[in-house]
Amino acid sequence: MNFLSHFYFDRNSEDPHLVLGTILPDLVKNARKDWNLHPEKKIELYDSQVEHSILTGWKRHLAVDRHFHNSQFFHAHTHAIRDLIKPSLQNSVVRPSFLAHISLELMLDSTLLTENHLDAEDLYVHLRQSDRALIKRFLEINQLDDTDHFFNFFEKFIQSNYLNSYRESHHIMYALNRICMRIWKDPLNEEQMQNLSVILSEYHELLKENYLEIYDEISLVIDPSI
Repeated sequence: MNFLSHFYFDRNSEDPHLVLGTILPDLVKNARKDWNLHPEKKIELYDSQVEHSILTGWKRHLAVDRHFHNSQFFHAHTHAIRDLIKPSLQNSVVRPSFLAHISLELMLDSTLLTENHLDAEDLYVHLRQSDRALIKRFLEINQLDDTDHFFNFFEKFIQSNYLNSYRESHHIMYALNRICMRIWKDPLNEEQMQNLSVILSEYHELLKENYLEIYDEISLVIDPSI
């Protein structure tokens, strides 16, 4: 799941560091894709409540993703999207299964906003309130080797207010292309992007009929004490 979908499960939390933890795995990966942290292996080194809150959020993130990626909902929708977009990707290096996966996650984030299940600004408020010094210590304990680079990315992430752009369907295609550009050179041409935008916009409307099923399903199984 993407940033706003992870936030959905803790949108009523008053702990900014737990909320930060729920999206921190994706923040780290977006800052630098070769960073791989395993903070659950460093529990004995955390000596503040803030660090334990970040860890709790991190573990909740992993639990949510694990259930989501193994759900019937995920498999049914990614297979359907893949089959629809595959003809448009015949001459592209982009894998249809990859684009289907990311498309579904961005559509879900977008729907949470447009259907007023949460406000992206609430997430940004938590991130602004988080203690930078203790986040830095958490990252250093986990041997993240360039915290300056991470915080540069983190502050730009907050300042850009980018998640609110998911309210507009054409921004989803823009975001998808940007993600693909991190992996492949010249992944999509203009015609492919236009075709995909139409296909995904139509699918997005269909998704709105049952999108809450996966949130309800995960809410029932996720352990609130993680």
